[in-house]
Amino acid sequence: MTLTHIGLPLLAALLLSTASSASADDEENVFGWVEKAIVQPWGVEVKAKLDSGALTSSLDAREIERFKRDGERWVRFRLKLEDEESGEVFSERLELPLYRSLRLRGAGGTDRRPVVLMKVCLGDTVYEEQFSLRDRGDMNYPLLLGRRTIGHLGLLDVRDTFLSEPTCDDDSPLVKHDPEEEEVVEEPDD
Repeated sequence: MTLTHIGLPLLAALLLSTASSASADDEENVFGWVEKAIVQPWGVEVKAKLDSGALTSSLDAREIERFKRDGERWVRFRLKLEDEESGEVFSERLELPLYRSLRLRGAGGTDRRPVVLMKVCLGDTVYEEQFSLRDRGDMNYPLLLGRRTIGHLGLLDVRDTFLSEPTCDDDSPLVKHDPEEEEVVEEPDD
């Protein structure tokens, strides 16, 4: 029997039933396009935009400066995040090894951003991910999660928001950053 004999309505019904059973199995791993996330290890709850148009995640950082420590490249920056749960402003100066430099080209020209590895809690799991640092003070969301991170989460429902609550604790599973997943060539940092 060929596809024309089966008919499009039957084919559509088969595809829908397959999609329905798959989504029922993955129901607990569905995230909306905006979710609450907790920046680790400080426990600061922020709104995160899940953006499939971005490859690398981005975090609001101020006073960003690169420096060398023992011949290695590092970055110093200030996190200034409003905790969604308490309403308090969290401000902490951090120094982390520079994982890589990200070079973005757009209509406004070229922008180079430092990238660091940090941890974030979504749902009941902690994810160690790459975060490019930039001042996102004029943005609605201090945390943007790109495709590298979204690929570890599960399904993304672009029609909905706040489908999960961050509930991580010391016993939560950790998904460590995997450098084997790299898709980009590192730009030299002068």
